[in-house]
Amino acid sequence: MLRTSSFLFVLALGALPARAADMTFLVDTGTEMPMARFTGWELSGGIHYDVGHALAKAMGRNANFMIRPRQRIVSALEKGSADVICGYTPQWLSGRFDWSQPFLPTVEVLLTSAAVERPRKLSDVSGQVIGTVLGYKHPELERVLGDGFLRDDGPTAEASLRKLAVGRMRHAVTIEYIYHYRMKQRDLPLAVHEPLVVKRYVTQCAVSPKGSVTVGEVNAGIAQMVSNGAVTAIVAKYR
Repeated sequence: MLRTSSFLFVLALGALPARAADMTFLVDTGTEMPMARFTGWELSGGIHYDVGHALAKAMGRNANFMIRPRQRIVSALEKGSADVICGYTPQWLSGRFDWSQPFLPTVEVLLTSAAVERPRKLSDVSGQVIGTVLGYKHPELERVLGDGFLRDDGPTAEASLRKLAVGRMRHAVTIEYIYHYRMKQRDLPLAVHEPLVVKRYVTQCAVSPKGSVTVGEVNAGIAQMVSNGAVTAIVAKYR
């Protein structure tokens, strides 16, 4: 009788659906809303959170999130400590990993204080200090301004925008998502001209060559997100 019961128990276990495998998304601790909301040392909301869960679901997996300072992102991805980081382009993040197809639209913008004249083109701000985030690359500004690209690096985009708000600098560069979010929150006295577009990107995911997923699997998941409207819904949520 005991043997029969044990056999039936084993059969019952075999009938249970297999637990979906996990995949780990890397997120920079310097990222802020609407890109990422942190509760302690855990990611709890924002575009990275929504994209991670949507992509993992499309791949039949569960999403985990690893939080690391920007200077440790490349190392974590190359070593396979995390599988994927999304919302970047090869111009922004150098390292030995694979890149998915582009899928997430992002607009880099230059904000200028309303107290000064609005630049009509990027070259108008050559030689003027621009608020930037430490460790972030801005290839288009580097190309247009050359030695005239004078950075004032802060720890986050919010820190740069606060300097802009109180008149400590004339210009700051950020992405349109952050600009719209800050204006919607109305928690900064941010009086600026209509943003000047630096460049429009469609960002990608960098995939670790030593992780638990392949770039082919990630691309298949992205294709499903595009076809079922998940990408459109995420973008609309934060505009």
